[in-house]
Amino acid sequence: MSRHHDHVAFDPSHAASADRTPGDADLAALGAVLSEPARARILLALGDGRALPASVLAAEAGVAPSTASTHLARLLDAGLLTVRPQGRHRYYALAGPHVGELIEALARLAPCAPVRSLRDGTRAHALRQARTCYDHLAGRLGVALFGALIDEALVTGGNGRHEHARAREDRLSGPGRDLHYRLTDAGRRRLSQLGVDLPAPDPAGDVPVRYCVDWTEQAHHLSGTVGRALTDRLFELGWLERIARTRGVRLTADGEHGLREHFGLRLPGP
Repeated sequence: MSRHHDHVAFDPSHAASADRTPGDADLAALGAVLSEPARARILLALGDGRALPASVLAAEAGVAPSTASTHLARLLDAGLLTVRPQGRHRYYALAGPHVGELIEALARLAPCAPVRSLRDGTRAHALRQARTCYDHLAGRLGVALFGALIDEALVTGGNGRHEHARAREDRLSGPGRDLHYRLTDAGRRRLSQLGVDLPAPDPAGDVPVRYCVDWTEQAHHLSGTVGRALTDRLFELGWLERIARTRGVRLTADGEHGLREHFGLRLPGP
């Protein structure tokens, strides 16, 4: 399913009346939306960029369908979700990459949820090993893959590390701005050979590469148009597969072999 969803407009009357100038950002209002555990679980369930029906989100949140509808309406009103009908169902998704970035940033600041079972521990470990950050690959695998692209001289412009002393704008758990990575000619050829649908070069002939600062690894992973296209292709090839009921993904045996042969990837340790 496409990640392009109908936008549900935010009603400005919620923030300020027509005859009153809006004030500073109302963080408390957003905090009130996010403070309900069921709504937080809904956002996390949608954090991989997919659209899911209300019934699935009710199960993810651990609430009755009628209760989930109330929570979904609140998230829609806050501008955090979009919804579109398909057949008999209504499919919900994050309102855009900016909401995915918000989830990643909050995950960096939030305390870790207590691990009360083997399942909880397995899920937490999986998220740190490899997960999707809205529509691109993150976690140790995402950082390692970006590092391999740099080591193979397929991407130039930086070393993939988040250097606190140097960074002027880059924040942990957010899109990077300090560095200007780009694909080299060899990188464009290598990705095209893999079947990655790359954007057209800019007027200077470059293909810019966006990056995020990974919240678990405190290093860079590939994002933006190139990151999304590469991640989509890895799923199409069966090199990545999703872990049910989580943003986590796993690298398949074919994926391990393919990434090693194609990009010289050395897998991160446990």
